[in-house]
Amino acid sequence: MKKKNQYFIGDMSRICNLSKKALRYYDQINLIPSHRDDCNNYRFYTDEAVLAVPVIKYYKQMGFTLEEMKEFIEGNNANVFRSIQHSFQDKIKELGKDQEEIRRKYVSVKDWYELIMEAETVIDNDIREVSVKFVEPANILFQNQVFDNDIKSSIINLEFTRHVEKLNNEITGPVIINYSSSKDRINNIEQNVRILQRTIMPCPDENQYEFGGQLMASCYHIGSHDNIHETYVKIERWARDNRYVLGEESFERYVTDYWTTSNTSKFVTEILIKASRPDLTIP
Repeated sequence: MKKKNQYFIGDMSRICNLSKKALRYYDQINLIPSHRDDCNNYRFYTDEAVLAVPVIKYYKQMGFTLEEMKEFIEGNNANVFRSIQHSFQDKIKELGKDQEEIRRKYVSVKDWYELIMEAETVIDNDIREVSVKFVEPANILFQNQVFDNDIKSSIINLEFTRHVEKLNNEITGPVIINYSSSKDRINNIEQNVRILQRTIMPCPDENQYEFGGQLMASCYHIGSHDNIHETYVKIERWARDNRYVLGEESFERYVTDYWTTSNTSKFVTEILIKASRPDLTIP
């Protein structure tokens, strides 16, 4: 310390927890100006400069630029409060957009993480049994297409991607393909399908399909899609043995697939088919 209430740049750096490089730059743009000693021309700072640092750090915390900070601190605008108010309003809008972008990213990452966890649980525990469950209703984005047995291009679907982009939306969660005929799926016959996937933002009603809201037979298929017909046959056998009637259409929910890995042994697909027990119907 040179003398009372005068701080060399090293002292200023230590007291304010700022690098000397940052202090020199702040001096250069006159945000935290220094002074020169008349005797030796050494740079020094005053108490006023020290007290400016917490203010600058607070503005930095809020995301304001150095130029904006300088304008606030100098207060040379004739209507200084109105100017600051407008700057803060603009910052609130900017941060709101950033917050929404982070929210969308968070949803996408969280949903994908949960799919990985689901797949790992299914594979580690070799879960291949057929069960029946109530599938919660959900309105999700759909697009009608024709399935020509090219499963990879149906899951990583360029046409559906363009559809999502046209709606200025983003997708999350697993791809689901709604096959109009389970039997045609088993026999590899071309058929009409719906490509389904949840969106992060709302989309128009006419672009949504009401999925679920009913009892469905469920069975995980582990591995390549080349032999997925075997799991369909297992579901049909289970339904006969347990006196369930299956719907004509099916849904394949791709938990892990080409989006996640090229290792087909790690693919996990949940097959869902509407199931009912007419003999248990209450008159």
